[in-house]
Order: sequence, then C-alpha cells, then structure tokens
Amino acid sequence: MSYLYVFFLGFIFSFIGSIPPGTLNVSILQMALQGKKQIATRFAIAVAIIEYPYAWIGVQFEYWLTSSPMVVDNFQLIAAIVMTSLGIFNLVPTKQPTGFAKKFSESGFRRGLALSILNPMAIPYWMGFTAYMKAQGWISLSTTGLLHSYVFGTSIGALALLTLVVSFAQRLAPHVNESRWIKIIPGLVLLALGLYAFARYFFG
Repeated sequence: MSYLYVFFLGFIFSFIGSIPPGTLNVSILQMALQGKKQIATRFAIAVAIIEYPYAWIGVQFEYWLTSSPMVVDNFQLIAAIVMTSLGIFNLVPTKQPTGFAKKFSESGFRRGLALSILNPMAIPYWMGFTAYMKAQGWISLSTTGLLHSYVFGTSIGALALLTLVVSFAQRLAPHVNESRWIKIIPGLVLLALGLYAFARYFFG
C-alpha cells in the first residue's frame, strides 16, 4: 500500500467531513465575507494544523480499540455500527455557532488554534473512519510512514476545503445558509458506507 494512496484517502474523507456548516467553517466564511481573507486564511491554516494531531489521536484510539479479541471477532459489524452512527449524527440539525465562537472568529491564526482545540470532533470521526476502512480492507497503516501520510492527508484535505470557502465566500454564502443538500450530503455518504458494511457483514 503506497503513501500516496493512504494520503489520498485521508485527503478525500477530510475534505468531505469538513463540508457541513459548523463553528469553524462558518467563522471562516463570515471573515471572508467581511473582506478579511488573509485573517480567514490564517484561521484555516490553524484548523488544518490541529486536524493533524486530532486525526493521529483518533487512529491511536482505533489501534487500542481493535486490539481487543472481542472487537477483532466483530470488527466488520462494529465498523458498520460506528459509520452508520456517524452518518445519523451528521444528519441531525446542529446548533448555530455560540456567542463564544463568534467572539473568537474575529481573529486569525491563534484564534483558529483555540477554536479547533475546543472542537475535538475530529477524534471520533477519524477513529470511526479508520476502523471502517480497515474493516473493508481499503487501508493499512502498518508502518509509521503510512500512518503519517494518512494523517497528513487529513490535514491537507481540511485546508483545501476551507481555502475554497475563503476563495468562493460570496458564491457559497447563500448555499450554506439555504441549501439543505450542503448540510446533509456528508451525512448521507457516511450512512451509505455504514449500510454497505452491514450488507457485507450479513450477506457477504
């Protein structure tokens, strides 16, 4: 399994996972709409930097979880449950960014670091995704190089999506506010992957 392949998997699923409107990308969008594109870009870089250790922690939790014999014996089923749960979680309407988040959104790099650290959803996300891809035989992180290529891909994927938000803020704003599809497509993808894993477990 090549470094480029695991990097691509990390990149594409991080890009998809960064789409739903939330505290971080909405803060970046607001700053870009206010003409603060440089500050928004520094904010995006900070978010991408924090994605790296959070994805690494998620993978370590996945290693620890799958070291249990009971988990190994039911790996496919557990991966299906986790992925389906993530899909449902992403489809549930989320609250608007808090006043605390809006206050922080007025700054750049350091504020981006702070908000990212206080928003650790990347850890269960990457724990679940890594377990799922291993269960399907899509990925192996058997060496340190493969692990860090994968985690680096997650960081670059988040940065790519957030940079697009900054660049196309004027066009994206009405879609983020009004389009239901923008909010639910990532959840539907996760749900479809979970149902696929269930089908493989029961009928494969």
